[in-house]
Amino acid sequence: MEQAILKALKEGKDTVEVGREKKIPFKLISTDYSFPVRLSDAEWRERLKAEQYYILRQRGTERAFTGALYKNTQKGTYYSAATGQPLFSSAAKYDSGSGWPSFWEPIDPDALRYRVDFDIGYPRVEVVDSLSGSHLGHVFADGPLPTGLRYCINSAALLFVPEGGTPPPRLGPTKP
Repeated sequence: MEQAILKALKEGKDTVEVGREKKIPFKLISTDYSFPVRLSDAEWRERLKAEQYYILRQRGTERAFTGALYKNTQKGTYYSAATGQPLFSSAAKYDSGSGWPSFWEPIDPDALRYRVDFDIGYPRVEVVDSLSGSHLGHVFADGPLPTGLRYCINSAALLFVPEGGTPPPRLGPTKP
């Protein structure tokens, strides 16, 4: 999967279809991509809890098996803690044994963007919020069918709303 994304980027493509039986369009971003929601560092710090800020804005990772949503089995929707946009349904959540909430597909492929991350010495596919560029986690090609994907997402990057609950407020585009 990483090689397909690297090849697409090299060829100047901004989307690549990834998955097994069911394909998900990965919208790729480069380092100079401009996201619609742009807040100052001070505004992000005011809006987010310390752990959320570390994960979402500093591209951190919570320790495996420690996140509040790792074992959550309630029906509902997982929203971005940065922007409030819906990201994943509990219907696509499964226990991957990785220690982080795992999903096999997003609610809406347009809610996510992807970039190649070389931070640990080899390429991984980073998943970010499409509105703000906030780090959510990574996606791997070892998940269940129909997509064969495993979205490995930090609990602190998510807000869970049980079925029938009120969605969180959603951030709209901001002016540069």
